[in-house]
Amino acid sequence: MPNPTAAMLVIGDEILSGRTRDANMHYLAGQLTERGIDLKEVRVVSDDAPAIVAAVKALSSGFDQVFTSGGIGPTHDDITADCIAAAFGTHIDVRDDARALLQAHYDRSGQELNAARLRMARIPDGAALIDNPVSIAPGFTLGNVHVMAGVPTVFKAMLASILPTLTGGAPLLSRTLRLMKGEGDIAGPLALFAQEHPDLSVGSYPFQKDGIYGSNVVVRGSDATQLDKAMTALAAKFP
Repeated sequence: MPNPTAAMLVIGDEILSGRTRDANMHYLAGQLTERGIDLKEVRVVSDDAPAIVAAVKALSSGFDQVFTSGGIGPTHDDITADCIAAAFGTHIDVRDDARALLQAHYDRSGQELNAARLRMARIPDGAALIDNPVSIAPGFTLGNVHVMAGVPTVFKAMLASILPTLTGGAPLLSRTLRLMKGEGDIAGPLALFAQEHPDLSVGSYPFQKDGIYGSNVVVRGSDATQLDKAMTALAAKFP
């Protein structure tokens, strides 16, 4: 049985402008790989409501799980929660349980739960809250879409609370053969190897060292024994 599939939607003008470097995709990919959930697609969209709604609808219908990052803060351009509600055709408003979390947090810190901060308690109807032990303001899950903050420390904390609830498959393993040969030299035998092992993923990643071209051939699969046998066969093609 194939592994469950996933997609990620990264939201924010700051990502597309180059002002902020996204670290969440790399972290999510590694965590999903360990759990046996195959990350198949990543999209980055600006703070544009129609674009976000369209992307959520497409990804939600195309994959088993969807993870979003960004746009759930207190400012006017944090529109992700509203867009998720629109994508699912559901109502959104301040929810009592989310408000209580924020009220307790700001009471402890001696700060006011003002209108801007209260925006972070706006949750679509039917959504389940995602715990945020870092800064309290919750994310949420609606359908198969998990809505999380863009700040990497918060994203990681939220993801840690979600992953145990998801059904995974066989973790994806990988093996690497480093060859001091350019891709043009290995392309033929490598294509034949890939045909001989259709259940495995085979990729070639070139590099240059001291003026010499080389290639790292990476083979991925879920069966360690099968991988080891395949790597022995691969090495034999490049004595």
